[in-house]
Amino acid sequence: MMIAMDYPHLQKRGKNEWRYRRKVPLALRPVVGKLEIVRRLGSSEKEAIKAYPKVHQEVERLFAEAKNPKKAAESAPAPLSSLEAFQEAQRRLRTLQLDPEWTPGEEDDEEWIARDVIADQIAKAYAVDEEGHPVGVSVSDAALLRGLAQGGRQKRPEPTLEDAQKLYLKDKVRDDRKKKLQLDRIVQYIDDAIGKDRKLSSLRREDAKEVRDFMLDGRSASSVERYLNTVRAMINHAISEFDLDTKNPFMKLVVEARDKAEPDRRKRRSYTDGELAMCRDRVLRMARDDLRHVWRIMEGTGCRLAEVTGLRVIDVMLDHSIPHIDVEWHDERRVKTSVSRRKVPLVGDALVAAQEAVKAAEGHSALFPAYCREGGAASASAALGKHVRACVKDKKIAPNHSIRHWMKDRLRLASVPKSEQDIILGHSSGNVGEDYGGEEVRLAVAKRALEKALA
Repeated sequence: MMIAMDYPHLQKRGKNEWRYRRKVPLALRPVVGKLEIVRRLGSSEKEAIKAYPKVHQEVERLFAEAKNPKKAAESAPAPLSSLEAFQEAQRRLRTLQLDPEWTPGEEDDEEWIARDVIADQIAKAYAVDEEGHPVGVSVSDAALLRGLAQGGRQKRPEPTLEDAQKLYLKDKVRDDRKKKLQLDRIVQYIDDAIGKDRKLSSLRREDAKEVRDFMLDGRSASSVERYLNTVRAMINHAISEFDLDTKNPFMKLVVEARDKAEPDRRKRRSYTDGELAMCRDRVLRMARDDLRHVWRIMEGTGCRLAEVTGLRVIDVMLDHSIPHIDVEWHDERRVKTSVSRRKVPLVGDALVAAQEAVKAAEGHSALFPAYCREGGAASASAALGKHVRACVKDKKIAPNHSIRHWMKDRLRLASVPKSEQDIILGHSSGNVGEDYGGEEVRLAVAKRALEKALA
């Protein structure tokens, strides 16, 4: 009786069998598909008590998933692929001080006996079917059992597209949530087209074309090109890291003929001076103080919206001989490319706006605390976009990009050389010489160019 009180759902059946038996709540039966859960725990009280916690936890998790399958799916770790299960089993074998490359010999071999004992212990943790075979064995334990039995004769599973995704996520994307979501979406397209369980060595050009054509259904060619660039990088990384002797069929895959591709300048356009004046007037009258500062700094520097919203107070150099902002990488904001990391002069109204923003941010490390966060630039874009759309209906006008286009036009009209335009806007000319020259000189050149453009 004491055991039953301490361990709910624990039962003794016959002389030598202990089991976990628990009724499934009535509301969960349609989801679970059973009236009750029964698990064998062992042939003695000691074995039963040892196995009980794991089984009880599994049943609790099963019921939790049945109550809220969506939440459970979001929080549950991704299931192991065949390759991952194999690799984990190899690590577990080494932890057990067993040789993963061992070749089975005579049954009285010491390692054979040790492996047999470990395999028996693993099997005892599971219920058995009518023939005495364990059921419901986890992928991880099943891989270890194969490793125990086959040793060095076991062949490593071939990497799949799913393995390539997980490796790229671990090595390249890491903790960047936005990039992770993008990668998940792209791999889902691949899965819908050809399946992500495909072995990398089995991929052919026709598979790549099928993925491309699937992506093009309802999506722009430019978006598909971006997706395929990620796919190319992901597969190239996997080929290198998994030491595969295969080619990447997505390389040099044409998305759309060059003469049919829509030029970038047709997707976004610059403000006219009149449009910019209307938008500025509305923002300065109706937007929040921090958004007004953001707009004025963007308009006076040509910086990207994320570059401005991600500024820290220490990035604003007001006491320098040439007041400027440091567009720099930090934990709350990653700049687009290495050449985007730059110093941009503050002149005219942008300088005044920066001074006001620093004063308003007193006590904070971020210049714009409401937007210096993951997704902050998108929130600022949405807020500013409402004001812009109230003034200009043309969807080719966007708060951020159109201001940069406008600044580019001003620089061109002022006959500012392209190399100096690139210093201000953070563009790469592809010229090795763009990295040469002192920062102070580059800053002075950029200040002169901005003053000329905004005169």
